Amino acid sequence: MGFYGSLTGDGASFGQSSKDGAEMAVEEVNASGGVLGGRKIRLLVEDDQSKPEEASNAVTKLITQDKVVAVIGEVASRRTLAAAPVAQKFQVPMITPASTNEKVTEVGDYIFRVCFIDPFQGQVIAKFAYTDLKARRVAILKDIQQDYSVGLSDAVTATFTALGGEVLDTVSYSSGDADFKAALTKIRGLKPDVLFAPGYYNEVGIIARQARELGMTMPILGGDGWVGDALANGREALANTFISDHYHGDNPDPVVQNFVKSFRTKFGRQPDSIAALGYDSIKVLVDALTRAGSTEGAMVRDALATADVSGVTGRLKMNAKRNVDKPAVISEVTFVDGAVKYVYRATVNPN
Repeated sequence: MGFYGSLTGDGASFGQSSKDGAEMAVEEVNASGGVLGGRKIRLLVEDDQSKPEEASNAVTKLITQDKVVAVIGEVASRRTLAAAPVAQKFQVPMITPASTNEKVTEVGDYIFRVCFIDPFQGQVIAKFAYTDLKARRVAILKDIQQDYSVGLSDAVTATFTALGGEVLDTVSYSSGDADFKAALTKIRGLKPDVLFAPGYYNEVGIIARQARELGMTMPILGGDGWVGDALANGREALANTFISDHYHGDNPDPVVQNFVKSFRTKFGRQPDSIAALGYDSIKVLVDALTRAGSTEGAMVRDALATADVSGVTGRLKMNAKRNVDKPAVISEVTFVDGAVKYVYRATVNPN
């Protein structure tokens, strides 16, 4: 099997977490006898350096040189959208653990995912803002270079407006920016009830800190892209921030707790949702291989299309668009004892 991810570059936290989860799942499968009559899984890993063009190159290598039977990756939607056409061209099944942009699986019938999609995630966080936080005016600060951020912003705008709320002028930035004070000053002048920042962890921690420095005390909301080491840059400014996410480690379900215990034993840290999705990706792929009874691409694709697996992040039942319909979790983000903590607030089911 092939795995490609951002093991270096600005998305390295995502890549490392998803790789760790995938590798742990592979070890468990091999220890329990392997797949297809005792065959062991070998996970071949490629680093795309957090660059879309390198993601495409990595998948091309995995398929044409390494002859993998399937590919796991990427986490970021922009890089998955760059690489997915390669897998589709060669008719090799690809499962993305965490790319939530709706367009990802529209690339073709060999592309699957085990995460929810942005239209649902946007509904969840917009409804939380409107219903739980009683917000009526929301400002959005989005990353115009990331398909994830743009898609999630659109979803929040549609839902919040439909609920009767007002979405103020959207302000944009670009990946890698470090000074957001001009944009935040403009947003402060709009006097929103909440600020929605649908970016990735590298920037949003800084955004939270600079917003608080400007006296902006309103809740700041985000999506699953907040989950990453660099979020700690926000420190105490993370108080009164909330995100939508894929799972919570405090879930008492034995499947979740066994995963958390095994991951902590192996890696010495608490698994985040990206690690859980990397783990689930392998479990879904192994289930498909087993039911297909083959590594042939079309047979594995057909088996993936009917996947129905009990995963760490929920029931992974593939729908007709090769997405899974699964719950989202709302977590409150805090900074305690020098580390970011996620406090469970609610679970929101589809429909």
